[in-house]
Amino acid sequence: MVSLIDPRAIVDPSAKLAESVKVGPWSMIGPDVEIGPNTVIEPHVILKGPTKIGANNHIYQFSSIGEDTPDLKYKGEPTRLVIGNNNVIREGVTIHRGTIQDREETTIGDHNLIMAYAHVGHDSVIGNHCILVNNTALAGHVHIDDWAILSGFTLVHQFCKIGRHAFTGMGTAVGKDIPAYVMVNGNPAAAKSINAEGLRRRGFEKSDITLINKGFKLIYRRGLTKVEAIDQLKQLDDPNSVLAPLIGSVESSSRGIVR
Repeated sequence: MVSLIDPRAIVDPSAKLAESVKVGPWSMIGPDVEIGPNTVIEPHVILKGPTKIGANNHIYQFSSIGEDTPDLKYKGEPTRLVIGNNNVIREGVTIHRGTIQDREETTIGDHNLIMAYAHVGHDSVIGNHCILVNNTALAGHVHIDDWAILSGFTLVHQFCKIGRHAFTGMGTAVGKDIPAYVMVNGNPAAAKSINAEGLRRRGFEKSDITLINKGFKLIYRRGLTKVEAIDQLKQLDDPNSVLAPLIGSVESSSRGIVR
């Protein structure tokens, strides 16, 4: 069988690579790295462990995956990075492992697109089907739920949570939590509307989008307190439970939501 690992690559003998993994020249794969089937590692990629990467991922050149965090509290503890399946990680992306002060693990789910020069900080969690556009930067401890899109040069403060189907405009500075479905823009980030176009593209019914928009207005346009808005949201007729992510992301916010 012809090896799919270029002879100019440097792969630690203890690394565990499925037979179908392709590794380009001048890439370096260290100990405690595990890579699943049909994953492609382009040239000049650095992979450090403990890191586990699933199947059918594509990591492009000059990315640094699984490096130690620069957090000054980190003292070399054996923390992890776990990446799921079917992710595309473009050029120059940096992803750091976790710290013992939090989860001990940075986690990336499935079917995500992380574009050039984006950064994923320690202990962050990215769900599924998310897009981080060029130069997006996540500080440590950031949580991003499924289907969120962060436009280019979005900056996210540590411990912020971004709800599912949320959307940030180019150059947005996020310092508080973004509820599900909400579209934000600016520095500091301000809520503008719901991500209606994204919901239409993902097959949401028109009636559900209308209901989500009504929920948005209860939170942002009626002058209600958080408790009052949640109480009124829970009283709305919601046969498909589309408001549950919105309610949950507002109720669980510890930093406060963007306004």
